[in-house]
Amino acid sequence: MAKIVISGYYGFNNIGDESILTSIVSNLKQSIPKAEITVLSVNPQSTEKKHGVKAINRKKIMQILQEIKNCDLLISGGGSLLQDVTSGKSVSYYLGVIMMGLLLKKKVMIYSQGIGPVNRGYNRMLVKYVLNKVDCITVRDEKSMDELLKMGVDIPPIFVTADPVIGLDKVPLELGREKLIQEGLEADNGRSLIGFAIRGWKKNDKLKAVLAKTADRLIEELDVQVVFIPFHYGEDIRFMEEIEKEMKQQAVFVKHKYDVREMLGITGNLDLLVGVRLHSLIFAAIMNVPMIGISYDPKNDSFMASLEQKCLCNVEELTFEDLLIEIEAKWANRHEEKEILKKCVVSLKEKLSLNEKLVHDLLVGEVIR
Repeated sequence: MAKIVISGYYGFNNIGDESILTSIVSNLKQSIPKAEITVLSVNPQSTEKKHGVKAINRKKIMQILQEIKNCDLLISGGGSLLQDVTSGKSVSYYLGVIMMGLLLKKKVMIYSQGIGPVNRGYNRMLVKYVLNKVDCITVRDEKSMDELLKMGVDIPPIFVTADPVIGLDKVPLELGREKLIQEGLEADNGRSLIGFAIRGWKKNDKLKAVLAKTADRLIEELDVQVVFIPFHYGEDIRFMEEIEKEMKQQAVFVKHKYDVREMLGITGNLDLLVGVRLHSLIFAAIMNVPMIGISYDPKNDSFMASLEQKCLCNVEELTFEDLLIEIEAKWANRHEEKEILKKCVVSLKEKLSLNEKLVHDLLVGEVIR
């Protein structure tokens, strides 16, 4: 029986990272049915319940060492783990876990990660030193591969696949519709539904004003329903509450926690999504919902490029006028947008399948080239 340990940003109530884990675990169980999977999590009980795996506390070094000692493969999995923008400690932690695997002479795979930004010189040297010793690297976009090469990571083979979340299957719309009605959506009134998946960013006042004014105008002049959806329960809820106070019209604010399938269902009920959170954009792509991407990180730009689209702008440059014009343009072309999305998602899913082949090859001792 193959024993696999997965390291990542899990158990933190971030629906994007939980979606990553859902996809990785599902793909591993399909390709290696008897695999024994252990996940490093800040909330092991929750992770075990949600994902049907064994989980241990990501802060307990001795437990981590013991699990890695007994494993056949260590996966550093998904998301933007190796970056020093949101936290100076992130690079050190995840490279530290990888070093445990290397010191214990285990196979180590970097799995569909988004790399960077890594701005500090010391961190860039650490990434170069550690990742040049792993067995295999897959990244979710070309920019991530370019960043690795710039840092001097050029010894292990590097493959561009896709974000693991794109591998999730579509879910029935009824699953999300029920949750939206529970949150206050008016049922069966024939009005279209435009969603906002936002992220509080630095000084929020300008962004808050733009989003509140845009939502009010959509409700007043286009007679649509507007829903705000949190993809990081704590952080996003706080910012949504500020927007709600600023608005004059009544919108739906999703305020309860939902699992990955429910959030896919909620997203699928939208006629258009305005997304700042990367995984809100990925959910929209999976559910074939036209979208407008707002960038706060290069990963958003990279994903939109994979859908043959561009982000409207950086979140700090967003204006009411530009957003309204883009919404009107997307709305007019939403049927064509759906066809483009279908094609691009199929292509991304095909790229993602390479990960499981590489996992299999590592476990059976094949040389990765």
